[in-house]
Amino acid sequence: MVTCYLRYVLNPHKLKEFEHYGKLWIPLVEKFGGQHHGYFLPSEGANNIGLALFTFPSLAAYEEYRVKSFEDPECIAAFEYAKETGCIVSYERSFFRPVFNT
Repeated sequence: MVTCYLRYVLNPHKLKEFEHYGKLWIPLVEKFGGQHHGYFLPSEGANNIGLALFTFPSLAAYEEYRVKSFEDPECIAAFEYAKETGCIVSYERSFFRPVFNT
């Protein structure tokens, strides 16, 4: 299992657009076999940082999702929406594995 952590630098004047973008991606990640844990918008503190977390069974499954996402019409539309609205300034992606007490 691998969890992808995305940290976004956002345009603080386009938070509604970023929220819409997140709502587009949640079902798309799930369509390709991932489990989305949500998008997180600024509340207190910095007004331009957003987060997203989602999990795939393996890094290979995540890589397969990435390849397919660049060919899927709904994913392409979501990428274009972010580009057109300018809601995302930049992002960084990291991967984590969980530790359970079992």
